[in-house]
Amino acid sequence: MAEKTLKRTRSGGAGGAREAAPRRADAERTITAILDAALRCFADGTDTTVTEIAKAAGVGRVTVYGHFDSLEAIVDALLTRSLAEAETMFDELDPESGTAAEAIGRLLHAPWILGRYRGLFEAATRHLGPRKVRALHDRVFARVEAVVARGRQSGEFRTDLPLPWVMTTVYALAHAAVAEADAGRMSPEQAADLLSGTVLDLLVAGRR
Repeated sequence: MAEKTLKRTRSGGAGGAREAAPRRADAERTITAILDAALRCFADGTDTTVTEIAKAAGVGRVTVYGHFDSLEAIVDALLTRSLAEAETMFDELDPESGTAAEAIGRLLHAPWILGRYRGLFEAATRHLGPRKVRALHDRVFARVEAVVARGRQSGEFRTDLPLPWVMTTVYALAHAAVAEADAGRMSPEQAADLLSGTVLDLLVAGRR
């Protein structure tokens, strides 16, 4: 009897595991739909609500709250996803090849920076605060910093300014370009060109 019970338990456990996989896949699809909908809402340039995100995702508020505790949690997850995509994109751009100036140009023209996540930086700053947004960006901007450091070592870039100050300036310029593109005052392509040119001018000016 005990053996039969054990067999039934094992069988039930295996069935439960098989059933759990589709449930996890469904949950991942729902989370993706919610985040994609949130991104569309934020791209409008106005603040949004969980209700509006749920409607855009085609789900109910209860479903959204089943995955995210708050609007801030949605923004956090969306920003984290965008930065993970940025790291993958930066890998594909091969920042270690070519001159440092060429690599900086490639990185600062990445679609992730301008256009791909329109409105997200403003929403993240509003809901998460600038300090947390900067902390989340640091890992991605470390890739840019590595290229800048390489250029300073090779003699391509100036060394008279402290590297942390240079990177703070690059970060500020990048988000100024994002803000200009988000506001429609210039196209993402124009903003990327200006960002890249301004940063390179900063890095090369006064070189010694």
